[in-house]
Amino acid sequence: MRRRRDLDPKALEEKAKEKLSLGGWHYASSNAGLSTTHSVNRQAFNRHRIIPWMLIDTNLRDTTTEIWGHKVSAPIGFAPIGINAIYNHEAERPVAKVAGELNLPYCLSTAGSTPIEEVGAANDSGGNGPRFFQLYMPHDDELTLSLLNRAWNSGFDALILTTDTWQLGWRHDDVANSNYAFYRGIGAALGLSDPVFQKRCREKGIDIEKDPVAASTLWIDSIWHGRAWSWDKLPWLIEQWKRISGGRPFALKGIQSVADAKKAVEYGVDGIVVSNHAGRQVDGAIASLDALENIVDAVGDKTYIMFDSGVRGASDVVKALALGAKFVFVGRLWVWGLSIMGEEGVRHVMKSLLADFDIFMAVAGFTSVNEFDRPILESYPKSYSIPE
Repeated sequence: MRRRRDLDPKALEEKAKEKLSLGGWHYASSNAGLSTTHSVNRQAFNRHRIIPWMLIDTNLRDTTTEIWGHKVSAPIGFAPIGINAIYNHEAERPVAKVAGELNLPYCLSTAGSTPIEEVGAANDSGGNGPRFFQLYMPHDDELTLSLLNRAWNSGFDALILTTDTWQLGWRHDDVANSNYAFYRGIGAALGLSDPVFQKRCREKGIDIEKDPVAASTLWIDSIWHGRAWSWDKLPWLIEQWKRISGGRPFALKGIQSVADAKKAVEYGVDGIVVSNHAGRQVDGAIASLDALENIVDAVGDKTYIMFDSGVRGASDVVKALALGAKFVFVGRLWVWGLSIMGEEGVRHVMKSLLADFDIFMAVAGFTSVNEFDRPILESYPKSYSIPE
């Protein structure tokens, strides 16, 4: 009997819940506080309605686009998500492999559970898709430089600094169950495989082989908890990345305010990812799609704007592009696929999304992604119900 392969996002989410451990499910599904930001992320998509065009010859369609010198299959990428080992024993490898096969950008999280070099090799095994490195910047310049060099040497040619997660948000289920895999030795592979971090462990008398939990705790505390960064550090990081990479792009992820978007432009970043971390950091925050609209109006012609948070299907991608994003990242969709069926699950989910995107263009009257702009939308006032 053939196994059923669900397509509907809600069905995928329910199947992932069946497959995952309680801790894995809590980490995959938990949102900040009362989950209001997560809820408004989805509701914001509903206030924009697409106006299809009829009697358009859509027999030949082009879903491709270009991002920072890479021609990719669609304006869709794999968002950076940490500790993939809690979703599947192969961790980040199958995700990177499928991204390479599909020629979609893959973004590796600093909180990954596989060394940078192995993820880069996995991404190469199926193709030559672009790969980006998402940085949680350590409060240790030597360690930061080590990570940047390893990423560049492993073929990661764009750097994305996440700005909204110097500390994990308050997520009820994770807090109630002490659900922090990082403090149990999971999700520290980038650190444990790093020569500078290995030196730091020796300096503190920690034997990584004998006490990986202590080493993992030191790693997570090095990149997350304790202190936030300010704009003052940005020029140094940009300078170092440009030096190491020969001038390749640098972006900020987690931008939600117009003021921050303008400041990013002033600091010379190559792009920003408008994101509220899928509602996992600040409860009651602005919907990511609403933030996108505001930011595009303010700096849309001054930097490369990407979008993340709440995407569940092709129409969501189209709405974000129509509002001015140049590129859209998806996260939970592929996490559910990975949780359900590993590599095959990731492939199934992402190929389905690409098919959804292509069919959308066929039936809605579009032949190129360049045709997605605001006139294709009818947009209604912001009016979001309070979630239960």
